[in-house]
Amino acid sequence: MPDTLRLRQICLAAPRLAPVVDDLQTIFGLSVCHRDPKLIAYGLENALLPIGTDFLEVVAPVQPDTAAGRFIHRSQGHGGYMAIFQTDDPRQRQATAQALGVRTAHEIDQPGYLSVQLHPRDCRSAFIELGHSVGGEDRMGTWWPAGPHWQDHVRTADTRRLQGIVLESPDPAALAGLWSKILETPLRTDGREGGGAGDAAARLQFEQVSLCFERGPADCLGSVVVEVVDVAATLRRALDCGHRVQGHRFHLGGVNFEVTGPGQART
Repeated sequence: MPDTLRLRQICLAAPRLAPVVDDLQTIFGLSVCHRDPKLIAYGLENALLPIGTDFLEVVAPVQPDTAAGRFIHRSQGHGGYMAIFQTDDPRQRQATAQALGVRTAHEIDQPGYLSVQLHPRDCRSAFIELGHSVGGEDRMGTWWPAGPHWQDHVRTADTRRLQGIVLESPDPAALAGLWSKILETPLRTDGREGGGAGDAAARLQFEQVSLCFERGPADCLGSVVVEVVDVAATLRRALDCGHRVQGHRFHLGGVNFEVTGPGQART
């Protein structure tokens, strides 16, 4: 029986770190909780920001020919880099993915943390990472990628939580079916399990966070949906930072950010 999954962290790749992180803090009222100095060995720098009890991460290359740099070039600057899930048993889920022909791109094995990153070419739209952090069963407990004191940086005066992500594809039904198999999670339609992958409303649900699938020109993680306290004020701050606002969305860090009010579903 598969264990419980939580979508815990979204990773974005940007050509430069500072402007994206600065705008995320200004627009959403977030605070950086951790920067991993070990990423310099991979030619990267990063910053993590709690969004409720989940996380936004931004990585940026600091030298030529990095995986993140190649991703930015290949995607022409649009698409999220990773969807990172919390699980009790990454190895079991890795075996399920391998049986589907999904390769492992990278593993992280640290004291207190084990994760498996599945190859984005096989996942089709982004890396899927499956991680276990000892003590992470409590949502306010340990989450190794976010550092030892992430709880001190939670800010909810302007932004409540991560509500979901939107995966785009020329064939969203096939992508939905693939992610459903990899993650061993049934598709839902209108709140019911067992929705068909061909249904436009089909989604994957992980506690309060939804993965939706929509038609787009290429396979990518296209949007991040965030619940905020005041939609109009959030969008004004996005405009003040120089971003073009269309409806309830704006583009930042390679993805569209969609904002909803408390208790509202995305429109």
